[in-house]
Amino acid sequence: MTGICKRFGAVAANADVSLHVAAGTVHGIVGENGAGKSTLMSILYGFYQADSGQIDVFGKPANIRSADDAIALGIGMVHQHFMLVDTLTALENVMLGAEPHWLLQRAKEQVRNKLNALMQATGLHIQLEALVADVPVGDRQRLEILKALYRGARILILDEPTAVLTPQETTQLFAVLQRLREQGSTLILITHKLKEVMALCDAVTVMRAGRVVQDVPIAAASMEGLALAMVGRHVNMGRADDGPAAAGEVLLQASHLSVTDSLGVQRLKEVSVTLRAGEIVGVAGVSGNGQSELMDVLSGLLTPERGQLQLLKHHFESPHWLDPGAARALGLAHVPEDRQARALVMAFAAWESAALGYDGLPGYATRGWMNHAHMRQATADMMDRFDVRPRNPELLSSQFSGGNQQKLVLARELGRSPQVLLVGQPTRGVDIGAIEFIYAQLRAMRQAGCAVLLVSSELDEILALSDRVIVMHQGRVAGELPIAQCSEAALGLLMTGVNT
Repeated sequence: MTGICKRFGAVAANADVSLHVAAGTVHGIVGENGAGKSTLMSILYGFYQADSGQIDVFGKPANIRSADDAIALGIGMVHQHFMLVDTLTALENVMLGAEPHWLLQRAKEQVRNKLNALMQATGLHIQLEALVADVPVGDRQRLEILKALYRGARILILDEPTAVLTPQETTQLFAVLQRLREQGSTLILITHKLKEVMALCDAVTVMRAGRVVQDVPIAAASMEGLALAMVGRHVNMGRADDGPAAAGEVLLQASHLSVTDSLGVQRLKEVSVTLRAGEIVGVAGVSGNGQSELMDVLSGLLTPERGQLQLLKHHFESPHWLDPGAARALGLAHVPEDRQARALVMAFAAWESAALGYDGLPGYATRGWMNHAHMRQATADMMDRFDVRPRNPELLSSQFSGGNQQKLVLARELGRSPQVLLVGQPTRGVDIGAIEFIYAQLRAMRQAGCAVLLVSSELDEILALSDRVIVMHQGRVAGELPIAQCSEAALGLLMTGVNT
């Protein structure tokens, strides 16, 4: 890609960008949220057309006007938010729009045979007859890659491929990507995780403010240098030297929580949690071991079969459980793990999403009539404080990058000075500069006397922020350690069920 320019109104998303990717390599593209990475790849995949510039694929000029053009050239893309139909099987998702025969059963058989050969060659094994809604997120990631390969992709773009994966799933994915590289595929990896760039890539391009600021082979790169190039300053991602927690009174206490899902699987088994003022409690564990259900129960989104909850001076027991509206009124804020499905309405303007759950606040509404002008101004103020880019409350929530969507949610929930904060995966899909900012905000909440429960699949994050760590395994609390006794090794053993 040479001299690519793309503007959206007054915003130059790509300004004279050139990107050269060698065949049979893994090429990383890194940069802050809004740096222009996804726009550049969307141009390569035909979602957008460049205002100017040239694209050459396999040494020949390419006119890419649509995704069909890109696919015909051998380019595939795996998006950060999966493009799958949950009510169809894995097999049906692959063949959707690319049916090789008008007879459905014959088409299925042909697709199944080709996929079995692909799975054998690549190691991307999935259950083809399983409904997508029933398979874990790691299998969905593999399915997206298989879907691209089935359509003949020789160049594969992966946008934040590990954002929703567990460490174990990430290791498995890396093994697959290395195998694809060995088989001659060319991989373009968009990521915020510099460890992944250093471990997997052959070369890396750094973008900032719509331009390329660094383009180097990985042998000449370092994590510190890449971070500096990305944000233009040194970034500190380590543990803050703010001393031990001055834990105060108990603000939330949950006892003997038990939850069974619709399939009869027990997701929480007699789980008890205590949160104190001025303390961050981390919850570690491999995804799917009850952390999500714990967050839902404590926020009032899910009623347990058994259990008690003390929130400030208010007591709740099943089945008369806390509801989310009452939780907000009592000073409990909740940042869900999945910002798009649980925290934002993607078709709403940013100012509408920023008012969700708080539309009854003084100033937001008068005698039942919402004050839209006040909501817009309040959102603009939130955007300034939390560095949401672009600072335009009128933009649709879907038009912001993932990291800026996350900052908008955090601005909404932290901006009310809650006494208890439940936060899930706060930096998923967020760039390194924004991570530093989010860490600072969570530490500020702790210093202000808030009780924070942090659920994260990133052990580095748990170790950097927590005062105390709870480890969950198969729906139970496998162990609880003060941060002074925590290490990746100690937590990893508990996460796999050792000592439970």
